[in-house]
Amino acid sequence: MVAHPPSSDPFLIFGGGIMRFRAIVLMVSILVGPLYAQRPNAAAPPTDRDTSAKASPTPIPNEMSSVTEHTIRIGGQLVPYRATAATLLLKNDKEESIGVLYYTAYTRSDAKDPSQRPLAFVYNGGPGSASAWLHMGAFGPRRIVTTDAAPTPPPPYQMVDNANSLIDVTDMVFIDPIGTGFSKPVGKGTGKDFWGVDEDAKALAQFISQYVSRNGRWASPKYLIGESYGTTRSAVLGDRLQRDGMSLNGIVLISSVLDFETLLFAPGHDLSYVLYLPSYAATAAYHKVIAAPANMGAFLTEVRRYAMGDYAAALAAGATLPADRKAAVAKQVAAYTGLSEDYLLKADLRVPLRQYMAELQRSRGLVTGRLDSRFSGPLPDLLTENAPGDPQSAAITGAFTAAANAYLRGELKFETQDRYVMGGGVQWSWAREGQRGWATTTYVGSELTQALVTNPHLRIEIENGYYDLATPFFATEYTVSHLAGLSPDLRDNITLKYYDAGHMMYLYEPALAELKQNVARFIMNPAPATARAAGSN
Repeated sequence: MVAHPPSSDPFLIFGGGIMRFRAIVLMVSILVGPLYAQRPNAAAPPTDRDTSAKASPTPIPNEMSSVTEHTIRIGGQLVPYRATAATLLLKNDKEESIGVLYYTAYTRSDAKDPSQRPLAFVYNGGPGSASAWLHMGAFGPRRIVTTDAAPTPPPPYQMVDNANSLIDVTDMVFIDPIGTGFSKPVGKGTGKDFWGVDEDAKALAQFISQYVSRNGRWASPKYLIGESYGTTRSAVLGDRLQRDGMSLNGIVLISSVLDFETLLFAPGHDLSYVLYLPSYAATAAYHKVIAAPANMGAFLTEVRRYAMGDYAAALAAGATLPADRKAAVAKQVAAYTGLSEDYLLKADLRVPLRQYMAELQRSRGLVTGRLDSRFSGPLPDLLTENAPGDPQSAAITGAFTAAANAYLRGELKFETQDRYVMGGGVQWSWAREGQRGWATTTYVGSELTQALVTNPHLRIEIENGYYDLATPFFATEYTVSHLAGLSPDLRDNITLKYYDAGHMMYLYEPALAELKQNVARFIMNPAPATARAAGSN
Protein backbone atom coordinates (compact mmCIF):
# COMPACT_ATOMS: atom_id res chain seq x y z
CA MET A 1 0.00 0.00 0.00
CA VAL A 2 1.45 3.33 -1.02
CA ALA A 3 1.42 6.13 1.54
CA HIS A 4 2.72 9.53 0.56
CA PRO A 5 2.70 12.80 2.46
CA PRO A 6 1.29 15.84 0.72
CA SER A 7 3.70 17.98 -1.32
CA SER A 8 3.54 21.26 -0.13
CA ASP A 9 -21.85 20.37 -9.88
CA PRO A 10 -24.00 18.57 -8.10
CA PHE A 11 -22.05 17.98 -4.91
CA LEU A 12 -22.83 21.29 -3.29
CA ILE A 13 -24.34 22.41 -0.05
CA PHE A 14 -27.39 24.44 0.70
CA GLY A 15 -26.72 27.18 3.21
CA GLY A 16 -29.90 29.26 2.97
CA GLY A 17 -30.68 32.31 0.88
CA ILE A 18 -31.39 32.54 -2.83
CA MET A 19 -28.41 34.29 -4.40
CA ARG A 20 -26.40 31.09 -4.67
CA PHE A 21 -29.18 28.53 -4.62
CA ARG A 22 -28.38 26.98 -7.97
CA ALA A 23 -24.76 26.52 -6.92
CA ILE A 24 -25.60 25.03 -3.56
CA VAL A 25 -28.66 22.87 -4.00
CA LEU A 26 -27.21 19.34 -4.24
CA MET A 27 -24.40 19.03 -1.69
CA VAL A 28 -26.48 16.89 0.60
CA SER A 29 -25.66 13.85 -1.58
CA ILE A 30 -21.91 14.25 -1.55
CA LEU A 31 -20.85 12.37 1.51
CA VAL A 32 -23.00 9.35 1.77
CA GLY A 33 -21.73 5.88 1.64
CA PRO A 34 -23.92 4.55 -1.12
CA LEU A 35 -27.19 6.18 -0.23
CA TYR A 36 -29.30 8.76 -1.88
CA ALA A 37 -29.85 11.71 0.42
CA GLN A 38 -32.35 14.05 -1.13
CA ARG A 39 -31.99 17.65 -2.11
CA PRO A 40 -32.79 20.26 0.50
CA ASN A 41 -36.16 21.90 -0.23
CA ALA A 42 -37.17 19.01 -2.50
CA ALA A 43 -40.41 17.17 -1.82
CA ALA A 44 -39.74 14.21 0.43
CA PRO A 45 -40.48 10.74 -0.93
CA PRO A 46 -42.88 8.50 0.97
CA THR A 47 -41.14 7.28 4.12
CA ASP A 48 -41.95 5.78 7.49
CA ARG A 49 -39.83 8.51 9.06
CA ASP A 50 -41.44 11.76 10.18
CA THR A 51 -40.39 14.66 7.95
CA SER A 52 -43.00 17.21 8.98
CA ALA A 53 -42.96 19.62 11.88
CA LYS A 54 -46.77 19.33 11.90
CA ALA A 55 -46.88 15.55 12.28
CA SER A 56 -49.03 14.22 15.11
CA PRO A 57 -47.10 13.06 18.19
CA THR A 58 -46.00 9.45 17.80
CA PRO A 59 -46.07 6.95 20.66
CA ILE A 60 -43.01 6.94 22.89
CA PRO A 61 -41.67 3.37 23.01
CA ASN A 62 -39.87 1.73 25.88
CA GLU A 63 -36.12 1.43 25.48
CA MET A 64 -35.11 -1.96 24.13
CA SER A 65 -31.97 -4.04 24.55
CA SER A 66 -30.70 -7.40 23.32
CA VAL A 67 -27.42 -8.71 24.75
CA THR A 68 -25.55 -11.63 23.20
CA GLU A 69 -22.12 -13.18 23.85
CA HIS A 70 -19.59 -14.02 21.12
CA THR A 71 -15.95 -14.79 20.40
CA ILE A 72 -13.69 -13.93 17.48
CA ARG A 73 -10.10 -14.82 16.64
CA ILE A 74 -7.96 -11.82 15.69
CA GLY A 75 -4.23 -12.15 15.07
CA GLY A 76 -4.16 -15.58 16.68
CA GLN A 77 -5.88 -14.28 19.82
CA LEU A 78 -9.35 -15.43 20.89
CA VAL A 79 -11.31 -12.32 21.84
CA PRO A 80 -14.57 -12.74 23.79
CA TYR A 81 -17.01 -9.88 23.41
CA ARG A 82 -20.52 -8.80 24.31
CA ALA A 83 -22.83 -7.32 21.69
CA THR A 84 -25.60 -4.99 22.84
CA ALA A 85 -28.23 -4.02 20.27
CA ALA A 86 -30.32 -1.37 21.97
CA THR A 87 -32.22 1.90 21.87
CA LEU A 88 -31.97 5.01 24.01
CA LEU A 89 -34.50 7.83 24.31
CA LEU A 90 -33.32 11.35 23.53
CA LYS A 91 -34.95 14.30 25.28
CA ASN A 92 -35.50 17.98 24.69
CA ASP A 93 -34.78 20.81 27.12
CA LYS A 94 -38.08 20.08 28.87
CA GLU A 95 -37.01 16.47 29.52
CA GLU A 96 -39.63 15.24 27.07
CA SER A 97 -38.69 12.21 24.97
CA ILE A 98 -38.45 13.31 21.33
CA GLY A 99 -36.34 10.62 19.68
CA VAL A 100 -35.41 6.97 19.98
CA LEU A 101 -31.84 6.26 18.90
CA TYR A 102 -30.66 2.77 17.96
CA TYR A 103 -27.06 1.71 18.56
CA THR A 104 -24.94 -1.44 18.53
CA ALA A 105 -22.23 -1.65 21.19
CA TYR A 106 -19.38 -4.13 21.38
CA THR A 107 -17.43 -4.54 24.63
CA ARG A 108 -14.62 -6.95 25.30
CA SER A 109 -15.81 -9.45 27.91
CA ASP A 110 -12.44 -10.28 29.46
CA ALA A 111 -11.31 -6.69 30.10
CA LYS A 112 -10.04 -6.50 33.69
CA ASP A 113 -11.13 -2.88 34.11
CA PRO A 114 -13.65 -1.83 31.46
CA SER A 115 -13.58 1.75 32.74
CA GLN A 116 -9.97 2.06 31.52
CA ARG A 117 -10.48 0.42 28.14
CA PRO A 118 -10.66 2.67 25.04
CA LEU A 119 -14.15 3.42 23.75
CA ALA A 120 -14.86 4.51 20.17
CA PHE A 121 -18.10 6.04 18.91
CA VAL A 122 -18.53 5.22 15.22
CA TYR A 123 -20.91 6.60 12.59
CA ASN A 124 -21.21 7.19 8.87
CA GLY A 125 -22.31 10.37 7.15
CA GLY A 126 -24.85 11.30 4.53
CA PRO A 127 -26.16 13.31 6.17
CA GLY A 128 -28.85 10.71 6.64
CA SER A 129 -26.79 7.51 6.50
CA ALA A 130 -26.90 4.59 8.91
CA SER A 131 -23.70 3.26 10.46
CA ALA A 132 -24.05 -0.10 8.69
CA TRP A 133 -21.27 0.73 6.22
CA LEU A 134 -18.52 1.08 8.83
CA HIS A 135 -20.23 -1.48 11.06
CA MET A 136 -20.59 -4.27 8.52
CA GLY A 137 -17.74 -3.27 6.20
CA ALA A 138 -14.86 -2.05 8.34
CA PHE A 139 -14.67 -2.32 12.13
CA GLY A 140 -17.46 -4.53 13.47
CA PRO A 141 -16.69 -8.16 14.39
CA ARG A 142 -18.78 -9.47 11.50
CA ARG A 143 -18.31 -8.34 7.89
CA ILE A 144 -20.22 -8.65 4.64
CA VAL A 145 -18.05 -9.91 1.77
CA THR A 146 -18.38 -7.82 -1.40
CA THR A 147 -16.71 -7.96 -4.79
CA ASP A 148 -13.87 -5.48 -5.19
CA ALA A 149 -14.29 -2.84 -7.90
CA ALA A 150 -17.24 -4.71 -9.45
CA PRO A 151 -20.91 -5.41 -8.65
CA THR A 152 -21.52 -7.89 -5.83
CA PRO A 153 -23.80 -10.73 -7.01
CA PRO A 154 -27.28 -11.02 -5.46
CA PRO A 155 -27.97 -13.27 -2.44
CA PRO A 156 -27.04 -15.48 -0.81
CA TYR A 157 -24.39 -13.18 0.66
CA GLN A 158 -21.40 -14.25 2.71
CA MET A 159 -20.95 -12.98 6.27
CA VAL A 160 -17.59 -13.72 7.90
CA ASP A 161 -15.74 -12.97 11.11
CA ASN A 162 -13.84 -9.75 10.57
CA ALA A 163 -10.16 -10.33 11.34
CA ASN A 164 -9.70 -6.56 10.93
CA SER A 165 -12.26 -5.60 13.56
CA LEU A 166 -11.13 -3.12 16.20
CA ILE A 167 -12.70 -5.10 19.06
CA ASP A 168 -9.29 -6.39 20.14
CA VAL A 169 -8.06 -2.85 20.90
CA THR A 170 -11.18 -0.81 21.70
CA ASP A 171 -14.81 -1.14 22.62
CA MET A 172 -17.10 0.33 19.97
CA VAL A 173 -20.53 1.92 19.79
CA PHE A 174 -22.00 2.17 16.28
CA ILE A 175 -24.55 4.99 16.20
CA ASP A 176 -27.50 5.33 13.84
CA PRO A 177 -28.56 9.01 13.98
CA ILE A 178 -32.25 9.86 14.03
CA GLY A 179 -33.82 9.07 10.66
CA THR A 180 -31.46 6.15 10.00
CA GLY A 181 -31.37 2.54 11.09
CA PHE A 182 -34.14 1.97 13.64
CA SER A 183 -33.79 5.52 15.00
CA LYS A 184 -36.67 7.97 14.58
CA PRO A 185 -38.44 10.97 16.14
CA VAL A 186 -41.05 10.09 18.78
CA GLY A 187 -43.49 11.99 20.96
CA LYS A 188 -43.46 15.65 20.04
CA GLY A 189 -40.16 15.25 18.23
CA THR A 190 -39.84 15.97 14.51
CA GLY A 191 -37.06 15.78 11.97
CA LYS A 192 -36.31 19.45 12.54
CA ASP A 193 -35.12 18.60 16.04
CA PHE A 194 -32.32 16.45 14.61
CA TRP A 195 -31.68 17.15 10.93
CA GLY A 196 -29.23 20.01 10.94
CA VAL A 197 -25.50 20.46 11.48
CA ASP A 198 -25.85 21.69 15.06
CA GLU A 199 -29.03 19.78 15.90
CA ASP A 200 -27.37 16.52 14.88
CA ALA A 201 -24.28 17.20 16.99
CA LYS A 202 -26.43 18.13 19.98
CA ALA A 203 -28.39 14.88 19.74
CA LEU A 204 -25.29 12.71 19.44
CA ALA A 205 -23.59 14.56 22.29
CA GLN A 206 -26.61 13.77 24.47
CA PHE A 207 -26.47 10.12 23.45
CA ILE A 208 -22.74 9.81 24.14
CA SER A 209 -23.08 11.47 27.54
CA GLN A 210 -25.95 9.14 28.44
CA TYR A 211 -24.09 6.07 27.23
CA VAL A 212 -20.90 6.71 29.19
CA SER A 213 -22.93 7.58 32.31
CA ARG A 214 -25.06 4.44 32.15
CA ASN A 215 -22.11 2.18 31.44
CA GLY A 216 -19.49 3.64 33.77
CA ARG A 217 -17.20 4.81 30.96
CA TRP A 218 -16.40 8.40 31.92
CA ALA A 219 -12.81 7.40 32.75
CA SER A 220 -12.29 5.51 29.47
CA PRO A 221 -10.10 6.96 26.70
CA LYS A 222 -12.62 8.17 24.13
CA TYR A 223 -12.47 8.37 20.34
CA LEU A 224 -14.76 9.54 17.56
CA ILE A 225 -14.61 7.69 14.23
CA GLY A 226 -16.65 9.19 11.40
CA GLU A 227 -16.80 8.75 7.65
CA SER A 228 -17.73 11.32 4.99
CA TYR A 229 -20.29 13.73 6.47
CA GLY A 230 -19.43 11.89 9.66
CA THR A 231 -16.13 13.79 9.60
CA THR A 232 -18.03 17.07 9.43
CA ARG A 233 -20.10 15.80 12.35
CA SER A 234 -16.96 14.84 14.29
CA ALA A 235 -15.55 18.36 14.14
CA VAL A 236 -18.76 19.90 15.50
CA LEU A 237 -19.46 17.06 17.93
CA GLY A 238 -15.90 16.92 19.23
CA ASP A 239 -15.92 20.62 19.96
CA ARG A 240 -19.34 20.39 21.65
CA LEU A 241 -18.36 17.39 23.82
CA GLN A 242 -15.21 19.10 25.03
CA ARG A 243 -17.06 22.35 25.77
CA ASP A 244 -19.42 20.21 27.85
CA GLY A 245 -16.50 18.77 29.82
CA MET A 246 -15.82 15.46 28.05
CA SER A 247 -12.21 15.40 26.85
CA LEU A 248 -11.43 13.25 23.84
CA ASN A 249 -8.26 11.29 23.15
CA GLY A 250 -8.58 11.18 19.39
CA ILE A 251 -10.71 11.68 16.30
CA VAL A 252 -10.42 9.53 13.16
CA LEU A 253 -11.70 11.22 10.00
CA ILE A 254 -12.36 8.79 7.15
CA SER A 255 -12.77 10.43 3.73
CA SER A 256 -12.96 13.86 5.22
CA VAL A 257 -14.69 17.10 4.35
CA LEU A 258 -14.40 20.07 6.69
CA ASP A 259 -14.77 22.77 4.04
CA PHE A 260 -17.52 22.20 1.48
CA GLU A 261 -16.21 25.07 -0.64
CA THR A 262 -13.47 22.71 -1.81
CA LEU A 263 -16.10 20.52 -3.51
CA LEU A 264 -18.24 23.24 -5.06
CA PHE A 265 -17.63 23.35 -8.85
CA ALA A 266 -19.71 26.53 -8.88
CA PRO A 267 -19.52 29.05 -11.74
CA GLY A 268 -16.81 31.59 -11.06
CA HIS A 269 -15.10 29.41 -8.43
CA ASP A 270 -12.00 27.53 -9.59
CA LEU A 271 -10.70 25.91 -6.40
CA SER A 272 -12.47 22.57 -6.87
CA TYR A 273 -10.96 22.08 -10.33
CA VAL A 274 -7.49 22.51 -8.85
CA LEU A 275 -8.10 20.19 -5.91
CA TYR A 276 -9.66 17.42 -8.00
CA LEU A 277 -6.84 17.25 -10.55
CA PRO A 278 -4.66 14.71 -8.64
CA SER A 279 -7.66 12.41 -8.11
CA TYR A 280 -8.56 12.67 -11.80
CA ALA A 281 -4.97 11.72 -12.62
CA ALA A 282 -4.94 8.73 -10.25
CA THR A 283 -8.21 7.54 -11.77
CA ALA A 284 -6.97 7.88 -15.35
CA ALA A 285 -3.87 5.87 -14.47
CA TYR A 286 -5.91 3.14 -12.77
CA HIS A 287 -8.10 2.68 -15.85
CA LYS A 288 -5.06 2.79 -18.15
CA VAL A 289 -6.41 5.79 -20.02
CA ILE A 290 -2.95 7.25 -19.49
CA ALA A 291 0.30 5.36 -19.17
CA ALA A 292 0.81 3.88 -15.72
CA PRO A 293 3.39 5.96 -13.83
CA ALA A 294 6.53 4.19 -12.65
CA ASN A 295 5.90 5.51 -9.14
CA MET A 296 2.37 6.59 -8.23
CA GLY A 297 3.52 8.61 -5.24
CA ALA A 298 6.01 10.64 -7.25
CA PHE A 299 3.44 11.06 -10.02
CA LEU A 300 0.78 12.45 -7.67
CA THR A 301 3.31 14.79 -6.07
CA GLU A 302 4.04 16.12 -9.56
CA VAL A 303 0.33 16.57 -10.30
CA ARG A 304 -0.23 18.35 -6.98
CA ARG A 305 2.57 20.77 -7.82
CA TYR A 306 1.22 21.43 -11.30
CA ALA A 307 -2.34 21.85 -10.01
CA MET A 308 -1.32 24.53 -7.52
CA GLY A 309 1.09 26.13 -9.99
CA ASP A 310 0.51 26.48 -13.71
CA TYR A 311 -3.03 25.09 -13.67
CA ALA A 312 -4.27 27.31 -10.84
CA ALA A 313 -2.63 30.34 -12.45
CA ALA A 314 -4.28 29.59 -15.80
CA LEU A 315 -7.71 29.31 -14.22
CA ALA A 316 -7.17 32.47 -12.20
CA ALA A 317 -6.36 34.36 -15.40
CA GLY A 318 -9.88 33.69 -16.67
CA ALA A 319 -10.63 35.33 -20.02
CA THR A 320 -7.23 37.07 -20.03
CA LEU A 321 -5.35 33.78 -20.48
CA PRO A 322 -3.47 33.91 -23.82
CA ALA A 323 -4.49 31.29 -26.38
CA ASP A 324 -1.03 29.72 -26.60
CA ARG A 325 -0.84 29.40 -22.83
CA LYS A 326 -4.32 27.90 -22.72
CA ALA A 327 -3.31 25.32 -25.33
CA ALA A 328 -0.19 24.40 -23.35
CA VAL A 329 -2.21 23.91 -20.17
CA ALA A 330 -4.80 21.83 -22.03
CA LYS A 331 -2.02 19.59 -23.33
CA GLN A 332 -0.59 18.99 -19.87
CA VAL A 333 -3.97 18.47 -18.19
CA ALA A 334 -4.85 16.01 -20.96
CA ALA A 335 -1.66 14.09 -20.19
CA TYR A 336 -2.68 13.87 -16.53
CA THR A 337 -6.41 13.21 -16.84
CA GLY A 338 -6.83 11.17 -20.00
CA LEU A 339 -9.25 13.70 -21.47
CA SER A 340 -8.55 15.04 -24.94
CA GLU A 341 -7.03 18.47 -25.47
CA ASP A 342 -9.99 19.40 -27.66
CA TYR A 343 -12.45 18.45 -24.92
CA LEU A 344 -10.50 20.46 -22.34
CA LEU A 345 -10.39 23.53 -24.56
CA LYS A 346 -14.14 23.32 -25.15
CA ALA A 347 -14.58 23.00 -21.38
CA ASP A 348 -12.44 26.10 -20.83
CA LEU A 349 -9.98 23.87 -18.89
CA ARG A 350 -12.68 23.22 -16.27
CA VAL A 351 -14.28 19.77 -16.06
CA PRO A 352 -16.76 19.25 -13.18
CA LEU A 353 -16.87 15.86 -11.54
CA ARG A 354 -19.93 14.36 -13.21
CA GLN A 355 -18.66 15.41 -16.62
CA TYR A 356 -15.33 13.73 -15.87
CA MET A 357 -17.11 10.55 -14.76
CA ALA A 358 -19.04 10.45 -18.04
CA GLU A 359 -16.17 11.42 -20.33
CA LEU A 360 -13.18 9.42 -19.08
CA GLN A 361 -14.33 6.00 -20.38
CA ARG A 362 -17.01 7.14 -22.82
CA SER A 363 -15.23 5.45 -25.73
CA ARG A 364 -15.54 2.16 -23.84
CA GLY A 365 -19.23 2.73 -23.13
CA LEU A 366 -18.54 3.06 -19.41
CA VAL A 367 -19.16 5.57 -16.64
CA THR A 368 -16.54 5.96 -13.90
CA GLY A 369 -17.37 5.69 -10.19
CA ARG A 370 -17.56 8.64 -7.82
CA LEU A 371 -17.26 7.15 -4.33
CA ASP A 372 -14.64 4.78 -5.70
CA SER A 373 -13.35 5.61 -9.16
CA ARG A 374 -11.93 2.10 -9.58
CA PHE A 375 -15.53 1.02 -10.22
CA SER A 376 -17.05 1.30 -13.69
CA GLY A 377 -20.55 0.74 -15.01
CA PRO A 378 -22.41 0.90 -18.31
CA LEU A 379 -23.07 4.34 -19.78
CA PRO A 380 -26.51 3.92 -21.38
CA ASP A 381 -26.49 7.25 -23.22
CA LEU A 382 -23.16 7.79 -24.94
CA LEU A 383 -24.12 11.40 -25.66
CA THR A 384 -24.90 12.35 -22.07
CA GLU A 385 -22.90 15.24 -20.65
CA ASN A 386 -23.06 14.19 -17.00
CA ALA A 387 -22.76 10.79 -15.34
CA PRO A 388 -26.25 9.43 -14.58
CA GLY A 389 -25.28 7.72 -11.33
CA ASP A 390 -22.50 6.12 -9.34
CA PRO A 391 -21.62 2.51 -10.24
CA GLN A 392 -20.03 1.93 -6.83
CA SER A 393 -23.29 2.68 -5.05
CA ALA A 394 -25.25 0.24 -7.17
CA ALA A 395 -22.55 -2.41 -6.75
CA ILE A 396 -22.78 -2.81 -2.97
CA THR A 397 -26.00 -1.32 -1.57
CA GLY A 398 -28.04 -4.52 -1.82
CA ALA A 399 -25.41 -6.55 -0.01
CA PHE A 400 -25.04 -4.09 2.88
CA THR A 401 -28.79 -3.64 3.27
CA ALA A 402 -29.34 -7.38 3.48
CA ALA A 403 -26.39 -7.87 5.82
CA ALA A 404 -27.54 -5.24 8.30
CA ASN A 405 -31.11 -6.54 8.44
CA ALA A 406 -30.15 -10.21 8.70
CA TYR A 407 -27.40 -9.68 11.26
CA LEU A 408 -29.18 -7.31 13.65
CA ARG A 409 -32.43 -9.28 13.65
CA GLY A 410 -30.73 -12.69 13.55
CA GLU A 411 -27.36 -13.00 15.28
CA LEU A 412 -27.94 -10.03 17.61
CA LYS A 413 -31.61 -10.96 18.21
CA PHE A 414 -32.93 -7.40 18.10
CA GLU A 415 -36.67 -7.89 17.61
CA THR A 416 -38.55 -5.14 15.82
CA GLN A 417 -40.94 -4.80 12.93
CA ASP A 418 -39.43 -1.45 11.94
CA ARG A 419 -37.62 -1.07 8.66
CA TYR A 420 -33.85 -0.58 8.98
CA VAL A 421 -33.25 2.64 7.05
CA MET A 422 -29.87 2.69 5.33
CA GLY A 423 -30.24 6.30 4.25
CA GLY A 424 -32.19 9.00 2.48
CA GLY A 425 -35.47 10.67 3.35
CA VAL A 426 -34.10 13.42 5.60
CA GLN A 427 -34.51 17.12 4.85
CA TRP A 428 -31.27 18.55 6.15
CA SER A 429 -30.81 22.11 7.38
CA TRP A 430 -27.39 23.60 6.72
CA ALA A 431 -28.15 26.79 8.65
CA ARG A 432 -25.79 27.16 11.61
CA GLU A 433 -26.39 28.49 15.08
CA GLY A 434 -25.55 32.20 15.10
CA GLN A 435 -25.18 32.31 11.30
CA ARG A 436 -25.76 35.76 9.83
CA GLY A 437 -25.72 37.39 6.42
CA TRP A 438 -25.69 35.77 2.99
CA ALA A 439 -25.60 32.07 2.33
CA THR A 440 -22.27 30.42 2.94
CA THR A 441 -21.02 26.91 2.42
CA THR A 442 -20.54 24.79 5.49
CA TYR A 443 -17.11 25.08 7.09
CA VAL A 444 -16.27 23.24 10.32
CA GLY A 445 -12.49 23.59 10.32
CA SER A 446 -12.85 26.23 13.01
CA GLU A 447 -14.57 23.72 15.32
CA LEU A 448 -11.80 21.19 14.77
CA THR A 449 -9.22 23.88 15.48
CA GLN A 450 -11.05 24.87 18.66
CA ALA A 451 -11.14 21.25 19.79
CA LEU A 452 -7.35 21.05 19.41
CA VAL A 453 -6.79 24.37 21.15
CA THR A 454 -9.08 23.38 24.02
CA ASN A 455 -7.36 20.01 24.38
CA PRO A 456 -3.74 20.04 23.10
CA HIS A 457 -3.52 16.30 23.83
CA LEU A 458 -6.19 15.60 21.21
CA ARG A 459 -4.92 13.74 18.14
CA ILE A 460 -6.47 13.64 14.68
CA GLU A 461 -5.87 10.97 12.03
CA ILE A 462 -7.32 11.44 8.55
CA GLU A 463 -7.74 8.46 6.21
CA ASN A 464 -7.71 9.24 2.46
CA GLY A 465 -8.42 7.13 -0.61
CA TYR A 466 -6.57 8.00 -3.82
CA TYR A 467 -9.63 6.97 -5.86
CA ASP A 468 -12.18 8.92 -3.83
CA LEU A 469 -13.93 11.43 -6.11
CA ALA A 470 -16.49 12.41 -3.45
CA THR A 471 -13.97 13.85 -0.97
CA PRO A 472 -10.64 14.00 -2.84
CA PHE A 473 -7.42 13.70 -0.86
CA PHE A 474 -5.90 16.92 -2.18
CA ALA A 475 -8.93 18.87 -0.97
CA THR A 476 -8.36 17.42 2.49
CA GLU A 477 -4.68 18.36 2.38
CA TYR A 478 -5.62 21.87 1.32
CA THR A 479 -8.16 22.23 4.13
CA VAL A 480 -5.76 20.96 6.79
CA SER A 481 -2.99 23.27 5.62
CA HIS A 482 -5.41 26.21 5.84
CA LEU A 483 -6.71 25.58 9.37
CA ALA A 484 -6.29 28.96 11.01
CA GLY A 485 -5.03 29.50 14.52
CA LEU A 486 -3.04 26.28 14.97
CA SER A 487 0.49 26.44 16.31
CA PRO A 488 3.13 24.19 14.71
CA ASP A 489 2.97 21.95 17.79
CA LEU A 490 -0.77 21.45 17.41
CA ARG A 491 -0.41 20.82 13.68
CA ASP A 492 1.86 17.91 14.63
CA ASN A 493 -1.20 16.32 16.25
CA ILE A 494 -2.76 15.82 12.80
CA THR A 495 -1.69 12.83 10.69
CA LEU A 496 -2.81 11.91 7.18
CA LYS A 497 -2.84 8.34 5.83
CA TYR A 498 -3.38 7.21 2.24
CA TYR A 499 -4.85 4.09 0.60
CA ASP A 500 -5.02 2.64 -2.90
CA ALA A 501 -8.81 2.64 -2.73
CA GLY A 502 -11.81 4.94 -2.72
CA HIS A 503 -14.15 6.75 -0.33
CA MET A 504 -14.97 3.47 1.44
CA MET A 505 -11.40 2.21 1.34
CA TYR A 506 -12.33 -0.79 3.48
CA LEU A 507 -14.13 -2.38 0.52
CA TYR A 508 -10.65 -3.25 -0.78
CA GLU A 509 -9.35 -5.93 1.60
CA PRO A 510 -5.66 -4.92 1.52
CA ALA A 511 -6.74 -1.36 2.35
CA LEU A 512 -9.01 -2.64 5.13
CA ALA A 513 -6.07 -4.45 6.71
CA GLU A 514 -3.96 -1.31 6.59
CA LEU A 515 -6.83 0.82 7.88
CA LYS A 516 -7.17 -1.52 10.87
CA GLN A 517 -3.44 -1.34 11.50
CA ASN A 518 -3.35 2.45 11.31
CA VAL A 519 -6.40 3.07 13.49
CA ALA A 520 -5.35 0.45 16.05
CA ARG A 521 -1.92 2.02 16.31
CA PHE A 522 -3.51 5.45 16.63
CA ILE A 523 -5.68 4.28 19.53
CA MET A 524 -2.97 2.34 21.34
CA ASN A 525 -0.26 5.01 21.12
CA PRO A 526 -0.07 7.85 23.66
CA ALA A 527 -0.50 11.52 22.79
CA PRO A 528 2.48 13.12 20.99
CA ALA A 529 5.16 14.74 23.11
CA THR A 530 4.46 18.14 21.54
CA ALA A 531 0.89 18.04 22.79
CA ARG A 532 1.97 17.01 26.28
CA ALA A 533 4.43 19.87 26.38
CA ALA A 534 1.85 22.35 25.10
CA GLY A 535 -0.52 21.45 27.90
CA SER A 536 2.03 21.05 30.70
CA ASN A 537 1.95 24.61 32.02
